[in-house]
Amino acid sequence: MSGSEEQNKTNLEKFRAEMKKTIEEAKDKTPEELQVAYKGILYPSLLCSEATFQALESFEAREDDVLIVTYPKCGTNWSIKILHQMLFELHNKEPTLDQAMLEFGKPEKYEYLKQQPSPRVLSSHLTYENIPKTFIEKKTKILLILRNPKDAVVSYYHFSNNNPVLPTFSSWDLFFKAFLSGDVIYGSYFDYALGWEKHIDDENILVLTFEDMKADLPAELRKISDFYGLNLTDEQIQKVEEKSTFKSMKENSGDTHGKLANVFFRKGEVGDWKSLFTEEQSKELDAEFEKYLAGTKLGEKINYPKYCTF
Repeated sequence: MSGSEEQNKTNLEKFRAEMKKTIEEAKDKTPEELQVAYKGILYPSLLCSEATFQALESFEAREDDVLIVTYPKCGTNWSIKILHQMLFELHNKEPTLDQAMLEFGKPEKYEYLKQQPSPRVLSSHLTYENIPKTFIEKKTKILLILRNPKDAVVSYYHFSNNNPVLPTFSSWDLFFKAFLSGDVIYGSYFDYALGWEKHIDDENILVLTFEDMKADLPAELRKISDFYGLNLTDEQIQKVEEKSTFKSMKENSGDTHGKLANVFFRKGEVGDWKSLFTEEQSKELDAEFEKYLAGTKLGEKINYPKYCTF
């Protein structure tokens, strides 16, 4: 086993041990105790803290960092896997799963990240306003993945109720109401989208959708490769695709996510929202989309009429 493989194995074991410890901690917490508010937005209290957020404000981004931003359940793990696989194809660079999400963990994690070689693959569910300012100042390239809100909310409902560190909801109806009012972890889907909408034309931001990635993954992989200047060959793109399909990731998720494998990799489908939405709920969300995102460039990219109509 090479030095990098040994390090990767150590990182993975550490990541799993931390997950196990956090899950144990969560068992004695009420739904209210599993969330913490910071600057008006709810976060998972066992993964985020005020001290970490304060330390994050002075985090030093690098121009060659790879930052992936998503609202929860919009393709986060998928995108992280893709970028890690691309860098593995190019540099044989092993992933650092344990520290990928910017806002998770203890304040000292930023010292660890400081020591990591470039390019660092980082991710976040933070709004544009709460992303550390150095990412914007240095024009670090940011990959934003969008997903239609109906599939996002259904996926989020299942995720919340099956992930021990998140508050559970006694019914789909209650979760749906909380989602519409923004009273869920990471806040309002629409506020999140509107924050990024203002910067959709910034040259350092590439916007892709979960649906386009499902429809033609090789084409979207090529866009990512070109955006980050990775210049992957067609053969390398094909290898990344093979390792990054939902099926492949789900099959290997036991190694990466242990007992929570089925929580993180449930279905990964487009159109699953029809399994839970009532006609009335569909109309409610249609009205919210119309109010916030209809007529915007970001709203157009989501292709709401195609993916969100009964």
